[in-house]
Amino acid sequence: EELTMNPFTKIGKEWLLITAGNEEKCNTMTASWSAMGVMWGKNAVTVYIRPQRYTKEFVDREDTFTISVLGEVYRKALNYCGKVSGKGVDKIKDAGLTPYFTDGTAGIEEADMIMVCKKMYHDEIKPECFDAPENDGKWYPQKDYHTMYIAEIVKVLVRE
Repeated sequence: EELTMNPFTKIGKEWLLITAGNEEKCNTMTASWSAMGVMWGKNAVTVYIRPQRYTKEFVDREDTFTISVLGEVYRKALNYCGKVSGKGVDKIKDAGLTPYFTDGTAGIEEADMIMVCKKMYHDEIKPECFDAPENDGKWYPQKDYHTMYIAEIVKVLVRE
């Protein structure tokens, strides 16, 4: 409740890293689609992950994940994490970032803010549910519909 950030700037312009896993193995991915608000009486975030993203395996398997907000100085790392899969490489290390383990999940040490999120609901975006059908063709030409995850924000860590 003490956060004063603008979610439209943080999400849409500065981007986020969604990270999940544990100290044995974790992965991260860049996201620029998300929503924040209140759901079922809890402070919540909704994130969207395409089926081919390796990080989705970690988010699906775990109860929690993090959202890390990094400053503009990390734009190159954010671009890298949005283009390279972590399946065959240590993507976090190769991006020049460091995993940060907290509350049974992983975040990014270099972040200005880390939100620890506990999953509450997920579902796939369905083509028959578009009220604006042009969005189906525009955003899903390969029919690789995102899974939407609604999660409670259970903790926020802010760099001093």
